[in-house]
Amino acid sequence: MPTQSNLSLVKRLWHHLSTERRLQFCLLMGLMILVSISEMLSVGALFPFLQTLSNPDVVFNYPNAQYFIKTLGINSAEELLLPLLIIFGLMIIITAILKLLLLWASSRFSFSTGSDISASIYRRTLYQPYSVHVNRNSSEVINGIVTKANGVIYGVLGPILSLISSSFILIAVLAILISIDFMVSISVFFGFGVLYWVVIWLTRFKKINNSKLIACESTQVIKSLQEGLGGIRDILVDGSQSTYCDIYKSADYSLRRAESSNHFIIHFPRYGLDALGMLFISIAAYLVFKQSADISKVIPVLGVMALGAQRMLPLMQVVYSSWSSVQGCRISLSDTLNLLDQPLPHYYNQGGGISLNFSNKITLKAVSFRYNDNAPFIFKELNLEILKGSCIGFIGKTGSGKSTLIDIIMSLLAPTQGVLMVDSQIITAENQRAWQSHIAHVPQAIFLTDSTIEENIAFGQPKNKINRQRVIQAAMDAKISDFIETLPSKYETVIGERGVRLSGGQRQRLGIARALYKKADVIIFDEATSALDSITEADVIDSLDDLSKNNTILIVAHRLTTLKKCSQIVEIVDGRVKRIGSYEEIVLNKST
Repeated sequence: MPTQSNLSLVKRLWHHLSTERRLQFCLLMGLMILVSISEMLSVGALFPFLQTLSNPDVVFNYPNAQYFIKTLGINSAEELLLPLLIIFGLMIIITAILKLLLLWASSRFSFSTGSDISASIYRRTLYQPYSVHVNRNSSEVINGIVTKANGVIYGVLGPILSLISSSFILIAVLAILISIDFMVSISVFFGFGVLYWVVIWLTRFKKINNSKLIACESTQVIKSLQEGLGGIRDILVDGSQSTYCDIYKSADYSLRRAESSNHFIIHFPRYGLDALGMLFISIAAYLVFKQSADISKVIPVLGVMALGAQRMLPLMQVVYSSWSSVQGCRISLSDTLNLLDQPLPHYYNQGGGISLNFSNKITLKAVSFRYNDNAPFIFKELNLEILKGSCIGFIGKTGSGKSTLIDIIMSLLAPTQGVLMVDSQIITAENQRAWQSHIAHVPQAIFLTDSTIEENIAFGQPKNKINRQRVIQAAMDAKISDFIETLPSKYETVIGERGVRLSGGQRQRLGIARALYKKADVIIFDEATSALDSITEADVIDSLDDLSKNNTILIVAHRLTTLKKCSQIVEIVDGRVKRIGSYEEIVLNKST
């Protein structure tokens, strides 16, 4: 995909701003215009003040000043000095106050918008189909939410607001200077403008390359952290810390060098152009003096020009640095916008949504599936019926397609061909959530948060909405309540990251309790006991006996003995149903 221009990216960003943020931006624009007018008046107020100092009679006899003089009751030229000083001082104070207000409002807007962007990326990512998640590295998303969203605040939103504000003030200051001396003002403005444009043109490719490096290496930094900390047990056992440290250091060093290069490019013109500014002012003073030998006329013009230049040079530097910052963050902004462009499903932000009854059976009819057009089919014309209230086991070798079949039944993956039906209803994108509300999933590796036992059983529920009695009942049915009651804090016990303070069997029982808390009528055990020893596995399987007969239980397992309590066992071989039978029939078939 070709790199988009800065303007195109900013337009895409505008599209993602809420109505409230757009209104705030418009109000900011109004405040910027007010600041620029105030700046223009403060610079303009200096001219009559200096002119009064050098030649008070000229100002006192100026026709346009007569109304002002009469209103204040001024009787001599010397009396003009104090009112003009007060006016000039007030304008300086008012301008400073307005600038502080603009700084506060711009900062609030930038960081509030950054928060909106991070939250929107996270929300849109969580609502993406499972097929999207399995094809994407989570470090890309985490980097987009945390690092690149911050980059949008500091490298795009803030600089854009500074660029617009500085441009307004620059135009206002230039306008007042032109009204005093046209040729000198235009010469100074275009002289500096050309120099900044040349710098922008010469450094444009370097900033784009740095932008690509920053976007790529920031993702690699997050990835190396995730992998290093996520596999800490194996890393400690293998002693491979140095390998992961080297991977991190390489990515982080490249990232910092690119950021350092951008920082230098953004700020270096200021030091050279400050000296040129002094030179230009000296030349301007000479030209003004040559035009008029009257020193009383030269001093006010030079004073205003000096103040104008003192205002213009920093403003031009801000315009340049802001534009350079946006260029340096172009790729990160593009990546962030791609995450913001992720579509939300139709059921997002809807109330109860579509309801779906399950009273008879689950049917897979002529189901074929592959992950993409270039991949081989995992299933081809697979047919299967699962009656409500039955306990069905699935067995097969690794790679036979058991887990993929379960993902299709849970509607995490949509069939490439064929249909998944519940009773007589075909499961589609429109009723997918309604079907998934019937399902509870107990995987091999139970995801546990670093929070309390109660919060883990009622996973996904706000703490103030958790039903404690329902939690206790789910724990009792999962045969883990006795263990919980022995703990000092009982259901308020914090179990550590990934449940590190629990045994394997306890984690699995918590997973069962979570499924029961959901009150789902389809409970799926996807190799949930394969990592347990045979005694613990038997205890966990025995927990299923007390489940309601209205529950439909699907168990995926490697070991046939795990499926003793199943009413039927489905053997999957190379993406097809090889046989369906009772435990005894399958065992007998295996032995023969």
